[in-house]
Amino acid sequence: MMRVEAPIVIMFGLYLGGMLLVGWLGWRATRSLSDYILGGRRLGAWVTALAAGASDMSGWLLMGLPGAIFLSGLSEAWIAVGLVAGAYLNWRWVAARLRLYSEHAGNALTLPDYFAQRFGRQGAGLRSVAAVVILLFFTLYAASGVVAAARLFESMFGLPYATALWVGALCTMAYVLIGGFLAVSWTDTIQASLMFGALVLAPVIVMEALGGPAASVAAVAQTHPEHWNVLGKLDAIAIVSLLAWGLGYFGQPHILVRFMAAESASAMGRARRIGMTWMVLCLAGAVAVGFFGRAYFSAHPDLAADVAANPERVFIELALVLFSPWLAGMLLAAVLAAIMSTLSAQLLVCSSALTQDLYKPLLRRPASDRELVWFGRATVLGVTLVAIALAADPNSRVLGMVSYAWAGFGAAFGPVVLLSLRWRRMTARGALAGMVAGAVTVVVWKQGGWWGLYEIVPGFALATLAILIVSWLDRQPEPGVLAAFDEVQRQLRATAAAGARSLPR
Repeated sequence: MMRVEAPIVIMFGLYLGGMLLVGWLGWRATRSLSDYILGGRRLGAWVTALAAGASDMSGWLLMGLPGAIFLSGLSEAWIAVGLVAGAYLNWRWVAARLRLYSEHAGNALTLPDYFAQRFGRQGAGLRSVAAVVILLFFTLYAASGVVAAARLFESMFGLPYATALWVGALCTMAYVLIGGFLAVSWTDTIQASLMFGALVLAPVIVMEALGGPAASVAAVAQTHPEHWNVLGKLDAIAIVSLLAWGLGYFGQPHILVRFMAAESASAMGRARRIGMTWMVLCLAGAVAVGFFGRAYFSAHPDLAADVAANPERVFIELALVLFSPWLAGMLLAAVLAAIMSTLSAQLLVCSSALTQDLYKPLLRRPASDRELVWFGRATVLGVTLVAIALAADPNSRVLGMVSYAWAGFGAAFGPVVLLSLRWRRMTARGALAGMVAGAVTVVVWKQGGWWGLYEIVPGFALATLAILIVSWLDRQPEPGVLAAFDEVQRQLRATAAAGARSLPR
């Protein structure tokens, strides 16, 4: 069990109290369904960038990645390379277009809503199918976050797993239920700042403890020279599978909705620079923690028992060993922040799908905004309870659940999002075919596990092929849909021209 001191408990208490305070402020600022689901489309560049980053990077950033590097060396960093490339292309190819198109297409509040509005009258069925895909994969995704939070509380405070499960889940649920999208975005900004500070500070202190950067590099070379091998024991399929995680960004609803909520398309350039800087430095810090942490614990074997039993504890153990209890409490709160930021985004997207894409169009078309907001809050509670039930097994594998859900969204939605924003000829039937082909391929490939290839690769490829073939065989979209596409392209060109004129000469 982790060594718990009063300052650590106090820092955790302050962090959780701060999140609930932000939830209350979000409650006061929430006046409509648009506020609750999308924050009224008024997020600035900083909040957009940091909220997108924090909702993307879960506890994997501070526990999973450092642990993998600690165990196997730089060969595990390929996934970080793929994620950086995918995130950058998502900002370049999707962010501004989706922000404009979602507002132009009936002021769409959710991703399924955008799919339905994008294709006019023929797109009505896409809303329900997309909502079902979201509920299927996101409930599993949310369960992985509940497991990660439970393990953190279990190891920190010695709580039984069943108790830790409820504590971690209910802490996150509380501010989502109260404050909605505004609370989630504001807390994500705070959590992203905590994560950034922890991952910049920790490797610096570790290298200082080893005698400086040069001595740290020499220590790794001496104790574990194989950790420098960027290929390790990986074959070509393994490397492709790790890089392919980047494909998932184009279809992640909890990230895409941050683009939809930005105050304007023109803010995306600045948000991209902020977001990518944050991401690269955080990933580099996580890799450095695992890499130099291996050398530190090799030099201090008397402190290595816990991290040897579970390499994912390397960041936690370094925080406890090298920092004062107050700073350690702040760093460990960053681990909880990483978990809660992603889990809160998942709960809100599930709630939005149930409220905006199933309840309102299928059951209660005349429902008022007030009724829908309260229904959304109720569904946050319902989804949390389902996630807790799925996470009840203490042997649940977090990374396996995350990779499955990530692949499901990336394959089912990624090609649909990309082509719908860039291909004028795409049709609603093509979108439906791609969505179904991507989701089914991921499920089937996951069961078969052929060649060890990550299921997002065949899923993304077959979904893209299905969209192209069915759209070409289908009749051309109706004139209104084509006119809307042309108008969005015109606005994009105008935004780009205005941005170019504003650059210093």
